[in-house]
Order: sequence, then C-alpha cells, then structure tokens
Amino acid sequence: MTQPKPGQLHPTWLAVIGDELEKPYMQALRHFLKEEKSAGKVIFPPSPLIFNAFNHTPFDKVRVVIIGQDPYHGQDDKGQPQAHGLSFSVPAGVALPPSLQNIFKEIASDLGIKMSPKINQSGDLTPWADQGVLLLNATLTVEQAKAGAHQGKGWEAFTDAAIAALNAHREGLVFVLWGSYAQKKGAFIDESKHLVLKSVHPSPLSAHRGFFGNHQFSTINQYLSQRGQTPINWQL
Repeated sequence: MTQPKPGQLHPTWLAVIGDELEKPYMQALRHFLKEEKSAGKVIFPPSPLIFNAFNHTPFDKVRVVIIGQDPYHGQDDKGQPQAHGLSFSVPAGVALPPSLQNIFKEIASDLGIKMSPKINQSGDLTPWADQGVLLLNATLTVEQAKAGAHQGKGWEAFTDAAIAALNAHREGLVFVLWGSYAQKKGAFIDESKHLVLKSVHPSPLSAHRGFFGNHQFSTINQYLSQRGQTPINWQL
C-alpha cells in the first residue's frame, strides 16, 4: 500500500471517508484554515501532521480507538509544539501533560509495568498507533494558545464520519471514551459489535473520581486476546 504524503489522508481511510473531503463543510474548513494562516495565526499541529492518527493507523488495522477532544494548543520552553496529531500524545522530548501522566500511572498500576511519569519519559504514543490504537481527537487543529479555537468549524463532522465508518464496517473494536465529551461523541457505537469502555477523563480534575483503578488497559488486552489477537504493548 502506497504511503500518503505528509498532510494527506491514508488510502485506506480515503476509501471509506474520502467523500467527506469534498463536502461543503470540509471546503469551508479548508478556507477557514487558509484564512487563519494568512492572518499570521499559528496552527497546531503542523500541517503535515494533521492526519497523523489516520496515517499511523490505517482503517483496516484499527483495533482500539481512544477519543480525545482538541489538540494541545501549547508548546514547550524550546518552542516545540505539544500537538503532533495523536490524541493525548506529545513528541519525544516534550514534558508530559498532566492527563498523560495520569494515563501512564494507571497503566503502571493496572499492568504492573514501569511507566514512571518522569520529565524525561517519552510521551510519544506513536508505538501505540502503529499497533492499531487510533488516537483520534474530535478536532484536528487548534490555534496556538487558544484552546477550542477550531471547535465547530467542521472537524467534528469529519471525525464523526470516521467513527461511524469503523462502527459500521468493522467488528470487535474497543472504543475508549474518557469523559462526557468523548462519551457523547461515541454514543451511537453499536455495543453488540464492539467493546465500549467508559470512564471519567484522566485530567487531574477528575482522575481520582474513577479513572485511577478502572483497569481498562488490561480489559482491552483481555478482549483482544479472547478474539485471538496480539495484546497491545502499552509500555514505552
């Protein structure tokens, strides 16, 4: 399978949701992004990485879907963007955001593996994506330092279409819905075909109210094993 050029959608995804790219809402979104850049606004993640989640996890390789909301809108003290197109993930060398620290703590507790969230621990979740974990934000771009700036501009419809395609055309996937936003976005998923795991968000504001101790990472691997699949190696 030919790999897409940076910024392009993987052929396996084009086959199932490519029509979305030509719809009026996506044309309007492209115009919006072009105008924002022309106005000198900085957009995260960089253009080549907008479809990073889709390109690391082709449609036919998806096994787990972890739904986030917005890309990170900040950058580290060296000016490197936190966002690189995978939900909850940051590039290697960027300090771990609090939610990701809590995700690592739960993995360590649940699976008994070493993932101590130290400042030098890599938060690059690309190895998960390459194993079939679709790390999908609902909104795929954001303006620097303005959380939620690109909500309601069309991305939500596009990512809804991606989730709907997985729901309809695949079976035995695990959908991980952390927090009320993700749970609303995934409300239509057919639980007779897929495993749907819900929890509060790993944010420090809510993690102690049911994220810690939810054992969802071991639950995912048990489900995959029962279906004759290789478990996800969560250790980074």
